[in-house]
Parts: sequence; structure tokens; C-alpha cells
Amino acid sequence: MSKKILITGITGMVGSHLADFVMENTDWKIYGMCRWRSPLDNIEHLIDDINKKHRIHLVYADLRDTIAVDQVFKEVKPDYVSHLAAQSYPKTSFTAPLDTLDTNIQGTARVLESIKNHCPKAIVHICASSEVFGRVKKEKLDEMGGTINEECTFHPASPYAISKVGTDLIGRYYAEAFGMTVMTTRMFTHTGPRRGDVFAESTFAKQIAMIEAGVIPPVIKVGNLDSLRTFADVRDAVRAYYMLLTIKPTSGEYYNIGGQYTCKVGDMLNFLISLSPMKDKIKVEVDPERLRPIDADLQIPNTDKFTQHTGWVPEIPFEKTMIDLLNYWRKRISKGEKFLQR
Repeated sequence: MSKKILITGITGMVGSHLADFVMENTDWKIYGMCRWRSPLDNIEHLIDDINKKHRIHLVYADLRDTIAVDQVFKEVKPDYVSHLAAQSYPKTSFTAPLDTLDTNIQGTARVLESIKNHCPKAIVHICASSEVFGRVKKEKLDEMGGTINEECTFHPASPYAISKVGTDLIGRYYAEAFGMTVMTTRMFTHTGPRRGDVFAESTFAKQIAMIEAGVIPPVIKVGNLDSLRTFADVRDAVRAYYMLLTIKPTSGEYYNIGGQYTCKVGDMLNFLISLSPMKDKIKVEVDPERLRPIDADLQIPNTDKFTQHTGWVPEIPFEKTMIDLLNYWRKRISKGEKFLQR
């Protein structure tokens, strides 16, 4: 009998790519949890299989609805859970902090309590974030050899990051208190096709595609270009999540996962611009509304622990990730889709 995986947040970038990976590499049944009003753009290519009930099914619940979440786990009783659903936009969390905390902290608690009650032997992945480390001082980074390891002190720099500290700790609590096989991950910047346009590299790619199509003037609006980021491809990320669940899953463990290409946000923007036939005409302009009150600025991961445990290493180069992201936006805009200029 084939295994069952429940993916919360299946309509998001990561959830949809994880569904793709599981469809292509296993015979598992996939149950994707989403809200009734969730846009289905990211899983449009899976709609036929969903309608035919061919291995993939949608189940509906909002993380803030205790009864709905409990009902999902009572009915599905999955063997594996990848909890990816969240209010995942750091900048939005400054204007909606309570919604962020409720969705991400209490929502995770609702998921884990439902698992405890209905499928306590499930192998569970709780997705936290590298944002929990926040503003790591350079001296501290130097002490750790220039990278952030799992034992680095949390110093969250946004309500979103605070909510992910709660997510991380709740996951570890359920593992220790109830003997559940729960593991948490701190994924560093991961991107690629289907990335939401509120994130820097995706809004840059979207703006370039809109400029190429003549939709907006040749000016890219930006925020802080000096933050250091280490980029991974989302397709490498979901392969890591699959390996987490299937290779010696260890209760209570927590792992950093991330790419190997580190650069300033401004360097990433320059690479995207270099891919455009409009590169000589494009100007860059700082938009104060795109600046966070406080920023996580030195995001360089040490992923040795996870690599040693699973053998995972990122395979997709930064250049391909950015090219695929830009082409994703070019394709959407060429179809006449309309987008906010954000």
C-alpha cells in the first residue's frame, strides 16, 4: 500500500514544487492542504490529476481554524507531513504582526496537536526559517568561521522571524514532550519559478519582464541592496525536504539548509539585468516603501550537519535559478496577465 504525504501550503511555491517532486519520484498519495480561497496558479499543471483523483487530492483548512485543521488530519492520517503553510512575507509581518503570529505559531501548534491526536507515528517536517537568526553580528559570524550554524543564537529582525522562532521551538517541543518524529528546518533564501513577487529577486525579475514587454518604464524599484544572501534553488530545497523525511528521520533534530552561492542583493539584481536585452536602458531607483524597518543582513549558512546526515548537496547553479525565474515572469506577462507594480 502506497504511503500518504500531507503537504500544508501546497499552493505556494515550495509546496507546489514538493508535490511535483513527490509525483515524479514516488508512488505516494499526495494530500495538499490549502485554504478555500487559495489561488491555484502554482498547481494549475496538476489540476487534471486532482480532478481525476489520480494520486493527488486537495483538502481544505485555514491554519487559524482549529476544527478544520483537526478534521483534515483525522480523515487523511498521513505517513509523512511537510508543514510549509505560513504567512511567509517578512515585510507584510510589520503591518500584520498579530495575523503573522497567529498563523505561524498557533497554526503550527494546531497542526502538531492534530497529528498527536490522529497520526502520532507520522514523520513530520516543520519548516522554520533562516530568518530566526536575524541580525548576526560580524564578530559572531567570524567566531563561527564565517557561516551560521544551527547553534547560532536567535536574533529575529521582524514579526515574521519571531513567528518562525515560535514555529521552530514548538516543533522541537512536540518531539521531546510526546516522542513524535518531528524535525525542523531553517531554510535560507530559496527561489526559482513560482516565487512570490513580494520577495526581492522575484520582484526584480517581474519588473524586468514588465519593462521588456513595455508595460512599465525602464526603472526597477528596489529596497536594501547591501544585504548578503546565500541562494538555493527551490527544486533543490524540496529534494532536501524529501530526504529529510526519508533518510534516517531523527526526532527533535533541527537543520540549516541552503545554497552555496552568496552575494549581495545588488549583485543578484545586476545579474538579472544582464540577462535582459534592455540592460543598457534599465535604471535602478530606491523606493523607501521597499525598505524594512530592520533587516537580516548576513545570511550565510553552514549546512554541514544536514549534508552529513542525508548526503544532500545543492545541484542547480545560481545562474540557472535566476534565468528560470526571469523566464517564468516573461511567460506570465506574455500571456497578458496583470500584476501590481510592487
